Amino acid sequence: AIGTSDGRESPPRSDSRAREMDDAALEKALLLAVSQGDVESDAFASANGADHKKVVGLLKSLESSELVRSAARDHSALKLAAEAEAYLAQGTPEAQAFAAVPPGAGVPLADFKKLDKTISDIGFKQAMQQKWLAMEKGEVPMVVRKADAVEDTARKYLAAINAGDVASVPPKELDALVKKRKLVKQETWKTFTIGKGAKFALERKKAAADLTKEMLQDGSWRDAEFKQYNLVPGAGAPPNGGCVHPLLKVRQQFREIFLQMGFAEMPTNNFVESGFWNFDTLIQPQMHPARDAHDTFFMKTPAVANRAPEDYVQRVRAMHESGGSGSIGHQYSWKRSEADKNILRTHTTAVSARCLHKLAQDGFRPAKFFSIDRVFRNEAVDRTHLAEFHQVEGVICDVGLTLGDLIGVLYQFFARLGMTQLRFKPAFNPYTEPSMEIFAYHPMLKKWVEVGNSGMFRPEMLIPMGLPEDVNVIAWGLSLERPTMIMYGIDNIRDLFGSKMQMSSVKNNPVCRLGMIEQRETVKATE
Repeated sequence: AIGTSDGRESPPRSDSRAREMDDAALEKALLLAVSQGDVESDAFASANGADHKKVVGLLKSLESSELVRSAARDHSALKLAAEAEAYLAQGTPEAQAFAAVPPGAGVPLADFKKLDKTISDIGFKQAMQQKWLAMEKGEVPMVVRKADAVEDTARKYLAAINAGDVASVPPKELDALVKKRKLVKQETWKTFTIGKGAKFALERKKAAADLTKEMLQDGSWRDAEFKQYNLVPGAGAPPNGGCVHPLLKVRQQFREIFLQMGFAEMPTNNFVESGFWNFDTLIQPQMHPARDAHDTFFMKTPAVANRAPEDYVQRVRAMHESGGSGSIGHQYSWKRSEADKNILRTHTTAVSARCLHKLAQDGFRPAKFFSIDRVFRNEAVDRTHLAEFHQVEGVICDVGLTLGDLIGVLYQFFARLGMTQLRFKPAFNPYTEPSMEIFAYHPMLKKWVEVGNSGMFRPEMLIPMGLPEDVNVIAWGLSLERPTMIMYGIDNIRDLFGSKMQMSSVKNNPVCRLGMIEQRETVKATE
């Protein structure tokens, strides 16, 4: 307590009050230093005996008032972990393990294991890797030396790093110390160069929040600085808005292209399909490799379900076993249990099969369908493959369609994607004949690339549905991810779809320009 002039004691000054005074003094010292030129935050903190974080906090406060400005500088350095500092004095675990084993006969493994775990476990493994020690099996397992003398190089490198001589450590050894053994860590920090701001002054004036009675009485309001009121519409913080994922942008453009070409969208809400709709209705034999567990995800609960009309199921069965309409089928015993298995659909062609069957039952009429949705394959995940991806599919059903009609439609479709030069290569698909792989000269990649697959659905697939024999169906498909990756310059599919996708890339990706070509280019490409 401090005595007053009348003999009474005044209350003690609180620590918070002392801190406030210290902050005020530090602020005054910083502004005075900045008035004489640019200041380094770390040097200022050291010279004034202040914590650097406290100086940075003061800097941000002064920046908000535009009294100062700052430029950040990044720093990094290698530092020893706590256990590595102990190794400097005692030696690394492998050196201690070597020293614990006497020359000659060695030491029984049971006795060696009684040592500190750092030596008997970590040190022993490292010493064995470097061929300093070995274990000899026998009636009594022994730990023996395999070298007469060793050099504790890891300790030498740790000492060099601690002394700041990182350049003397071989890159391979340094990488092992940092990443594998984690004895060295990279520390990063920031410092700031502080200069005068737009409203620099040697003292910060606190802006008044309200006009008070006292200000009006003494006239101090004339020179006072007031805080601004946020009364103007739109002057507040900008509202956050949602951002569209690149895949959804490209998906929407594909959808617009199909709609402009007169296609109707198929319902694709069945992620789970029965093997019947996914494979059997497409005349894909039940012994086909694609139906194995290493290619397809099978459901555990419910494991089976098949709501297809029974008469249709029997017609598909007959086509598999003995064929019809000129086909001999696959000549095997078709199993209902295999067809009833529930799976995650492996392609959207299962959706096309459902729609074509419904079209036949409702009374045939020429139709054009498309679908864009997710499919699932039991594939190893790498930079170009995921276990789930999106498939784009177009289907046209009419009387007398030919391969020439398919090629013409493909020219129209891909011209709207900006690819006017196409090539076709014969291929095999279980449910289309003839089948073609589609190649296009990509204007962004400046080379020929495979862009899709196509073909005409086999009569063995269409006749059991009830479609007239003179009706043909042409179809083509491609992935959604590949054109998206090409358009946005992404070379790893995991950076486009999944947990590794950066939110910043969702917010900042440009508009999708697919389909934004003039109609005359499409007509010219078709001609």
